Amino acid sequence: METFGDKLYEKVSDARSNLFQQGEIAQLTYQSFDRYIHLINESEEEEIEITYPIGYKADNTPINSTHKYSKEYLIRRYQYLGLTQLPINGLYQLVTTIESLFGDIIRETLIEFPMKISNKRKLDYELVLEAQSLEEVKIHLVNTVINELAYKSPKDFADEFHKLIGVNLLEKPSFHKFIEVKATRDIYIHNRGIANDIYTSKADTLARVESGQHLPVDIQYFLQSYECCIQITEFLEKALHKIWPSLMFQESQNKNIQEEKEEAIEEAIEEAIEISEQITPKKLSPKKK
Repeated sequence: METFGDKLYEKVSDARSNLFQQGEIAQLTYQSFDRYIHLINESEEEEIEITYPIGYKADNTPINSTHKYSKEYLIRRYQYLGLTQLPINGLYQLVTTIESLFGDIIRETLIEFPMKISNKRKLDYELVLEAQSLEEVKIHLVNTVINELAYKSPKDFADEFHKLIGVNLLEKPSFHKFIEVKATRDIYIHNRGIANDIYTSKADTLARVESGQHLPVDIQYFLQSYECCIQITEFLEKALHKIWPSLMFQESQNKNIQEEKEEAIEEAIEEAIEISEQITPKKLSPKKK
């Protein structure tokens, strides 16, 4: 039988799987750009003709456009896509995944334990009268709480998360890094990548530039942000398990421990064989008569 702890574990596990997928997609996309640049360099043509759809007609047939690009210009565009646009778009996905995970944890917890919602909160009487069931009222109330939390500052959100869930996000360095990552994402959405006072205030000591400066996002930063998000999911798994034990989490831990033991045994055997080969005297070849 699935427990509440199992339900939360699945939410965290799904989020981490999505992060893994985003990391894989980013790497494969970057390699495809890099490979295409290599092919362009190998081409003997100084101009390369490319056809691509720019729209669709009413009958769903594509409207194609053909352009000729110089090798130099085309390489610059693919470098921009791989080194700049790819990590920025990847950053959007990372932040959205973690934000959605926080929301899912809060939603599942408040639905399971509605007494955690303040009894001072008011509801529109029309909503209550029009609701088909008490469950519908509860879900609307929970969604209202989540929407309000979305507009709080990262630190205020963490305080509310601690009160509702019992997990202190602020004790983990990875969450503070995530605050800076989220602030970077917001700058690219709202201010074309130019840092402002809102960014420096949110990022605090982790701010990477001063207000008014361009905020760089490259492959290395994307990978650092990716690792930060993975660490958050690992922290949440363990912290939630302490509050609401999950058999699924425990089984995964036991499986990992067993796999680590097997790997350690295999490595020890390989090392022993290597040492044995190094100290075993080589057989002398017979002397020729």
